[in-house]
Parts: sequence; C-alpha cells; structure tokens
Amino acid sequence: MVKILIKKLNSKVKLPSYKTEGSSGMDIMAFIDKPISILPQKSELIPTGLSIAIPHNTEVQIRPRSGLAIKNSISVLNTPGTVDSDYRGELKVILYNHGNKKFIVNNEDRIAQMILVPVIKADFEEVENLPKTIRGEGGFGSTGK
Repeated sequence: MVKILIKKLNSKVKLPSYKTEGSSGMDIMAFIDKPISILPQKSELIPTGLSIAIPHNTEVQIRPRSGLAIKNSISVLNTPGTVDSDYRGELKVILYNHGNKKFIVNNEDRIAQMILVPVIKADFEEVENLPKTIRGEGGFGSTGK
C-alpha cells in the first residue's frame, strides 16, 4: 500500500474507502450542505470536503461509478479526472447527467471512485522519421471490426 495524506475540510466528512479487498477504486462521497440537482444534459461540480497529498510521480484518477452510470445515466464529465501530485485544493467531481430525468445528489452519496496510479514522464526526442510498423498511419477503424 502507498500512503496518501488526506485532510478533512470538515470534521463530518467521511474518508474514501475500498468496498472489497479486490477493489481498485476507493469510493468518494459528496459533501454538500443541500441537495444538488443535475438537469438532463447538464453538469454540476460536486465538492467532497477532502484534500490530499500523494507521492511524486503518481496521480489520482477520478472515475465514474458503474452503478450510477447504468441506473441513472450519471458519469464523471472529464473521465478520468486527474488530480496531480502537487495539487492541494479540495477534490471536486464534475458529474454529468446523460439521462432525460433530473438527478439529485445528496450529502454523503457515493459519487465517484478514485484510483492511485503511477505516472511515467516523457522525454521527447525529435526525429525526421518514426520507425515503421505493419499498421503505419492507419487509424480509426483501419484494423477492421
């Protein structure tokens, strides 16, 4: 396990948790004073009441919860959302309503999951030509169905 430093911005905030031993994501909850309505085809920024400090060369990805997606057509808009290792502000989640009915977010609703992942930094080397491959420049369906 990797240590994540976490700060509650209010003593009533509940910490993220893994729901099973095999879970890769920790559920995070809304921390709001009053319910937030998300209209169809609209998004809302949902606070969590948490700030974190993660190790250098890692990121936290904020991903949708499959249950919200299948049951309510709710997803994280910028999937996956990225929390950089040097960010210290409040974690907030952009939820988007893909459905045709208003969706209500209540305090302590599980709204997303966070996954800690390693980051591999790139060092670009400019070249005149790239190595050839069988696929070459073919994209967007070029390998068939």
